[in-house]
Amino acid sequence: MRARRLLAVAALLAALLAVSAAAAARLDLDEVDDSEVLEALLAVDDEEDASAAAPEDSDGGGAEAVRRTQSMVLVLDNDNARRAVEDHAELLLLGYAPWCERSAQLMPRFAEAAAALRAMGSDVAFAKLDGERFPKAAAAVGVSGFPTVLLFVNGTEHTYTGLHTKDGIVTWVRKKTGAPVITLQSKDSAEAFLKKGQSFAIGLFKNYEGADHEEFIKAATAENEVQFVETNDRSVAKILFPGIASEEQFLGLVKTEPEKFEKFDGAFEEKEIVQFVELNKFPLVTVFTDLNSAKVYGSPIKLQVFTFAEAYDFEDLESIVQEVARGFKTKIMFVYVDTAEENLAKPFLTLYGLEGDKPTVTAFDTNDGSKYLLEADINMKNLKEFCLRLADGTLPPYFRSEQVPQEKELVEKVVGRTFDSSVLESPHHVFLEAYAPWCVDCEAISKNIEKLAKHFSGLDNLKFARIDASVNEHPKLKVNNYPTLLLYPAGDKTNPIKLSKKLSLKDMTRFIKEKLEISDVEIKEKPQTPDIETVAAADGVKDEL
Repeated sequence: MRARRLLAVAALLAALLAVSAAAAARLDLDEVDDSEVLEALLAVDDEEDASAAAPEDSDGGGAEAVRRTQSMVLVLDNDNARRAVEDHAELLLLGYAPWCERSAQLMPRFAEAAAALRAMGSDVAFAKLDGERFPKAAAAVGVSGFPTVLLFVNGTEHTYTGLHTKDGIVTWVRKKTGAPVITLQSKDSAEAFLKKGQSFAIGLFKNYEGADHEEFIKAATAENEVQFVETNDRSVAKILFPGIASEEQFLGLVKTEPEKFEKFDGAFEEKEIVQFVELNKFPLVTVFTDLNSAKVYGSPIKLQVFTFAEAYDFEDLESIVQEVARGFKTKIMFVYVDTAEENLAKPFLTLYGLEGDKPTVTAFDTNDGSKYLLEADINMKNLKEFCLRLADGTLPPYFRSEQVPQEKELVEKVVGRTFDSSVLESPHHVFLEAYAPWCVDCEAISKNIEKLAKHFSGLDNLKFARIDASVNEHPKLKVNNYPTLLLYPAGDKTNPIKLSKKLSLKDMTRFIKEKLEISDVEIKEKPQTPDIETVAAADGVKDEL
């Protein structure tokens, strides 16, 4: 029911926006009030619920209101989807599926954005498409998953890349439809804009002209998420950014957090302005959610420190994390993940082999995929030291490892912590099997490795080993599929020889003997070592040999 209500609101908004007036390239916010539009939309949604609960023969006002509004909605199907794109100069399309939870989550924000654009006088038409019900139409207009938001400008498709918030959608659509900057000309309009509670870049220009202003407009168009605002009145600018002094020209970033103000000190060039905004737009500590996950992954700040904790534990840690974060602005991105949200936290914690049963700090370098773990207590001193070493490149990467095994086995168990001593630093030739417990092919291969270990057990310079590569890591062990069979010759451990998992037991025996130059005489001189044919026959695999 909740998802249906949200989808109904979006449909109504599409209708209202389809008949809106042309948007001005610049907007004075004194003339904008989207509250009445949104209230009307939500009122109609409530009426729809009331009409749904009423008897079928009832002809109440709610049902009539829904029918009136639905008559204006752009509802796309297999017959009209392509035509709708061609007939509208600007069309924002939401592809959804009724069962999709993320579609339902996006709908309220989509509705609020639509109401705001309607109040601004945007001529962007809004449409919806049930991609599950009309797969042909979905394929025709480029809807390949749910939810998908696409903007068509004169038939050209633009995939939505902004934030999944009301302000994010409004800002992105305006930038793509030729209105990247809002002009504020009065104190009242500035105060009204502040009440919107969004992050923005503010530019002060004596005249809206010249090379610097042109670069400002270019940057506003290129940056997809942050609203750019301009004014030529210092008193208006000081309402938005109180720290402005006597500058004739100024650019700053205002955020919705205690660390609100960032001043731009670079050259007025598009690239530098965009970089300034990209590096400073996130808060000191970003709360990780489904809706902003893509933006976190795609951040230009490649060093990222994650704190995993339940909300009540993070209350005790938040001030520590924020204080450390202040010292690494634009260098390290700090992210908080609530471990109660298992769908968000578990994929990260699994990478470390952790359960998330206590507060944990990790780090990633998204340049090369390296990961790090703070293994000391989480306090100001330890966290700061961890971040300093991360920033200067002296922090050792973290690799998962099981506990060091205590029992000795014919096929030695290797873990991440013993890979150096057991394999790379061992004076022996090492035949290593890398497996995973869930691997279908691994069981049969493991049995053959055990047979090989019995056959060659009399040799002092060859040992067999295995490692569960799904929970153990090492920088010199690269496993792309399971099982992986590697032979490490004693004289050259840096270049292991890879064997095909399709080799028979006899073929693997021959391969080992040839590569390590082992003769039958050497093996047979050991009376306790059974012949490989005998071992195989005893195990019921004589035919394979």
